[in-house]
Amino acid sequence: MKKIGLVGGTGPESTVMYYKQLNSEIDRLTNEKAMPDIAIESVDFRRAWDYVVTEKYDALTDYISEKVESLVSGGAEVVSLTAVTMHMVYDEVSEKTGAELVSIPKAVSEEIVSKGIKKVGLLGTLLTMEEDYMKKDLRTSGVEVFVPNEEERALVGKRIYEELEKGIVKESTLKELTDIISRMKKEDGIEGVILGCTELPLILNSDNCPVMCFDSVEIHLKKLVSLAME
Repeated sequence: MKKIGLVGGTGPESTVMYYKQLNSEIDRLTNEKAMPDIAIESVDFRRAWDYVVTEKYDALTDYISEKVESLVSGGAEVVSLTAVTMHMVYDEVSEKTGAELVSIPKAVSEEIVSKGIKKVGLLGTLLTMEEDYMKKDLRTSGVEVFVPNEEERALVGKRIYEELEKGIVKESTLKELTDIISRMKKEDGIEGVILGCTELPLILNSDNCPVMCFDSVEIHLKKLVSLAME
């Protein structure tokens, strides 16, 4: 079993989710004979988020790279970031550290392509919805990616930052999000939606989503488990 290394803390709720599910899934797959060695380097979320909003991407790259290097030096063989937004500096961190990080966008793209989806919606933080790092692998594979309109994007970003990052889940917020997805299904023709923030699965899932739901955490975890057990 390969040792797993996670860059966590962005935010804490998703880091806990990764830790618990990696342990429980590998325990299940090995018939309760093994659980993984996991190392977590947790960043200061406020510091990392400040680098994001002030566009200090070089500083963010350096900060995340320090965490990755610490994990690698500690023996981690399967290394990943636990937040989609931090993938905005994925290429830079990979180049700086030389580490082969397990990419959330790439894993999600592979899953969507395997399902034959041609039009997909994307929900996430404002940066994830507006920048290209979560979209480029999909577009290269011929999948059209749609995001909510400007007003909806502001609402989604606000709910993630003010509620879900703090573990707050409200029925009123669920309705807002499903209304947005339903509109995109009707007007944009989306066949599925990517939960492109690692906190979104706290509120949206295949049971309450109006279209096929692609949980970036679940897909990423499946990839990490597979690599760790190779």
